[in-house]
Amino acid sequence: MAVLKIGDPAPDFTLSDDRDEAFTLSNYRGRRVLLYFYPQADTPACTDQNLAFTANAAWFEAKGITLVGISPDSIEKLARFRSKYDLSPILLSDPDHKAIGPYGAWGEKRNYGRTYMGLIRSTIVVEPDGTIGQVWPNIRAKGHVERVMKALG
Repeated sequence: MAVLKIGDPAPDFTLSDDRDEAFTLSNYRGRRVLLYFYPQADTPACTDQNLAFTANAAWFEAKGITLVGISPDSIEKLARFRSKYDLSPILLSDPDHKAIGPYGAWGEKRNYGRTYMGLIRSTIVVEPDGTIGQVWPNIRAKGHVERVMKALG
């Protein structure tokens, strides 16, 4: 698992969003981008996390921050997810782990004594110059958006 540190260059990537349009991180240079990695659309914790980012989207926009959610879900599943909950962040599909891997959001997990590989819920802020500004690895969804907002002031 990659471990990104504050000041590291942000790995660039191009992924498809829920509308099957290409999103390239480097096209957002000059603007802060908050990347949040979540395991699976339309599951309780992931839905709560996406709804919390949507509810606070105006706050992030006022700070000049673009919200981008990334999961290994298909484009079609993300489109249904957006429609069902009227979500506002950009939703990216990463089934091949093009961003999930380099950002350290894929690794060993443990649940009820079982060890397996999976997505590690994480949040990363990419600064306007393309470097890592903040890293929240292996987070819990509940209350996380509020903690991010407090840290970003």
